[in-house]
Amino acid sequence: MSEKAFGSPHLAEVVPLSKLGRATRLGKVRVDPTLLTGLVLLGLVIVVAITAPLLTPYDPIEQRFTEAFLPPFSPGHILGTDNFGRDIWSRIAFSTRLDLQIGLLSVSFPFVFGSLIGIATGYLGGTLDTILMRIVDVLMAFPFLILVIAIMSILGPGLTNLYIAVGVVGWIPYARITRGETLATRHLEYVLAARTIGCSSLRIMLRHILPNVIAPALIYVFTGMVLAILTGATLSFLGLGPQPPTPEWGAMIAEGRQYLLLAWWMTTLPGLALLVVGVALSLIGDGLAERRGG
Repeated sequence: MSEKAFGSPHLAEVVPLSKLGRATRLGKVRVDPTLLTGLVLLGLVIVVAITAPLLTPYDPIEQRFTEAFLPPFSPGHILGTDNFGRDIWSRIAFSTRLDLQIGLLSVSFPFVFGSLIGIATGYLGGTLDTILMRIVDVLMAFPFLILVIAIMSILGPGLTNLYIAVGVVGWIPYARITRGETLATRHLEYVLAARTIGCSSLRIMLRHILPNVIAPALIYVFTGMVLAILTGATLSFLGLGPQPPTPEWGAMIAEGRQYLLLAWWMTTLPGLALLVVGVALSLIGDGLAERRGG
């Protein structure tokens, strides 16, 4: 790069263009308020989940009937107790582990399977694309939660069955996203060049197309985690998720609803924990989407 292009003989020496571009990109990461807020909130939630045994003074399933319905900021119970005298803070902290696990594991298989299906159908086309997309269209005609509840009613309650039910339905958005990206990519020059030199279809899909179409699906993972956590809480609320006395936010809300006027904290505080996690993941997804679009 010539010095004349900058108008000053010193600018090219002090701030090379490549370093200036990298600094600008890194600066966007540091000052992006949406992404930063989401990362901070999620980081705090993860810290609580990891250190729950150290942060909680009681066993989350230990019952103390003489201490039932203690309000928040009671001595020894910062968030109060429930109808069985169980410490609300201990139950929320240990629930954080379970709900983050539900969000992560419920998204992992749908993300991998759906992305591979979308790339395969988008690149190969033909009968495979027609059959799989018609299956997707049929499944998309039903609300996500209704399908999950229907599958859970067949398999029965439990954490493992929850993962299966969400996995059976959850791959659809990832397949649609990666298929659309693949359709826009398969005729680009680098794909045509790989095909010309004799690369197999599998190699082209995995080595050339996958790295260039996976970003939108990765961004959607955070939305998928929010949906999975909300679905898990909803199923627990209905009695189809993890069974008592396992602490889980949806189950805690269900237990406290009949005591709403007497002990509002039994439902409000688990609901706020669910809200914080949902907001954190949504902010991260929105922040990444804005950076990709920008």
